[in-house]
Amino acid sequence: MTNSAVSRLGELANLFFKLGVIGFGGPVAHIAMIEDEVVKQRQWLTRENFLDLLGATNLIPGPNSTEMAIHIGYIYAGWLGLIVSGVCFILPAVIITGGFAWVYVAYGTLPQVAPLLYGIKPAVLAIIINALWGLGKKAVKTRQLLVIALAVALLTLLFKLNEVIALLIGGLLGMLWLHSGDKNDKPRNKANFLIASLSTGATLKALPVFAASVATVANVSLWELGWFFLKVGSVLFGGGYLLVAFLQGGLVEEYGWLTQQQLLDAIAIGQFTPGPVLSTATFIGYIIAGIPGAIVATIGIFLPSFVFVAALNHLIPRLRASSWTRAFLDAVNVSAVALMVITTLQLGAATLILPQAPFIDFLGLAIAIVSAILVIRLGINAAWLVFGSALIGWGASLLGYTR
Repeated sequence: MTNSAVSRLGELANLFFKLGVIGFGGPVAHIAMIEDEVVKQRQWLTRENFLDLLGATNLIPGPNSTEMAIHIGYIYAGWLGLIVSGVCFILPAVIITGGFAWVYVAYGTLPQVAPLLYGIKPAVLAIIINALWGLGKKAVKTRQLLVIALAVALLTLLFKLNEVIALLIGGLLGMLWLHSGDKNDKPRNKANFLIASLSTGATLKALPVFAASVATVANVSLWELGWFFLKVGSVLFGGGYLLVAFLQGGLVEEYGWLTQQQLLDAIAIGQFTPGPVLSTATFIGYIIAGIPGAIVATIGIFLPSFVFVAALNHLIPRLRASSWTRAFLDAVNVSAVALMVITTLQLGAATLILPQAPFIDFLGLAIAIVSAILVIRLGINAAWLVFGSALIGWGASLLGYTR
């Protein structure tokens, strides 16, 4: 291996391990941080390339931000880069979640990190808004694309569409409306239909939640545990919310491997740790079968993402080669930005709006505004914003401030 290749792998490891440590706020925030690092600061990708990856990633199962990290690693340093970037992005969340699982099993309680998260969440909003502004300017190339974005957003809000269905509607509308009608376009470039078939190949059903108390089953086979999480990782559209339905239906109701309370605690861990929310699998695996269970569950739920990205990455340039697939990808990209805007508005409401007077969390709003100025006008790195805001939240709790 050449020095250049080793250097590139080192850059990927440092970058994505750092992002894994500071990656609070869910996949939209993670993608905003990745975009800031690889497009704005390092210029490894153009915004158009980044949007192409984002649009394609939204149409396959698995955690979007993790798959973006894997894509970028493959583009920058080949197969080893694919592995290094994905593992380094996932590893901090797995280590932190595993540590919390050990504390939980040993002491029967969860660490309290609410004050830190209180400060972090408004800063994450600013980071997302900064990324959305840049991605939106690149994605909305024409008035037609703006109309498609607004239509997808409206349909999603009115009918609560699954994100994959919304993206496919946007993409198909783009193909029909934006296609230039190039007569020389060859039918061999139909990679978008391959992606569409991948995205619609699984039928997902959310199961009702029952407040049941079920004793955990001892001596669960590692093979059974790994197979369960491998299946979940292979068909998981919709992110963390749909993960809850799978875990409730499988681990609590069908197999009885977890109690209801253990599942709720596992979900809580996934929400307040950085990195991919699918690291919840690490916590559950540890509870069921100790360290081997944590390892097997983690590999099972994340492995499909590496496989999907490896299969898809080389197809993305072909999407740009055809006028049909180019129109499809442009429309999917702008639709993905529209969905990110909706998610950001929901995060903003949950973060800054109070259920009673004064109805607005003014300290949180101040953190968000100052963070936006720092990241948009001064280009302050997201890591400093996250750590600084966490300190503000911790300080506010010491002074007795409560949301």
